[in-house]
Amino acid sequence: MAAMTKPPLVPLAGYEEYPAEEMERRAASFAAAVGRRRSVRQFSTRPVPRPVLEECVRAAGTAPSGANHQPWHFVVVEDPAVKQRIRQAAEREEHAFYTRRAPAEWLEALEPLGTDARKPFLEDAPALIAIFAERHGMGPGGRSLQHYYVTESVGIATGILITALHHAGLATLTHTPSPMKFLNEILERPLHERPFLLLVVGYPAPDAMVPDIRRKSLEEIVTFR
Repeated sequence: MAAMTKPPLVPLAGYEEYPAEEMERRAASFAAAVGRRRSVRQFSTRPVPRPVLEECVRAAGTAPSGANHQPWHFVVVEDPAVKQRIRQAAEREEHAFYTRRAPAEWLEALEPLGTDARKPFLEDAPALIAIFAERHGMGPGGRSLQHYYVTESVGIATGILITALHHAGLATLTHTPSPMKFLNEILERPLHERPFLLLVVGYPAPDAMVPDIRRKSLEEIVTFR
């Protein structure tokens, strides 16, 4: 058995430590900021500056991933014609979901959110970000490179992207019509990339409304042992 070589390592750079009081202040400030995030379904058509989208995707790309393979690809859609095609395909799947596929219990759970098969936000919002999970990549010599913990890795990257967009002052909506294979065709992505989520991005419409819901308290979601 060949001996394993040690990987090249470099000193940790960029880490900043804060006094306990400053840590608490920063943590509370961040919690309050992300606590204002809401899923929005009514968007303004006002365009979003391209550099803002670029920097938020850049932030998402810093997410940890299995074996550091970074198994994600982001497609930012701003073209109105492409957004229209995505809406038409998504609404076909959503119509099938609401009329045939969804069990009564699921529809009952969705009722307080006021959702239905119509998805005008897919055209109204200035940008859609289609997030793809790469089942495998390409290694040296063009050989297939297995990716690990793909769902977990892409999920973390998506969370960072949503938070970065909120931090920048934009509203988002996670949209997951099922199935989403139409995104591969419309966006010309290879079949080894699986559509993970469609993120709707933009400014909320001036008259935007959101469901009257509550979030679980800290005591309901954490256990310290």
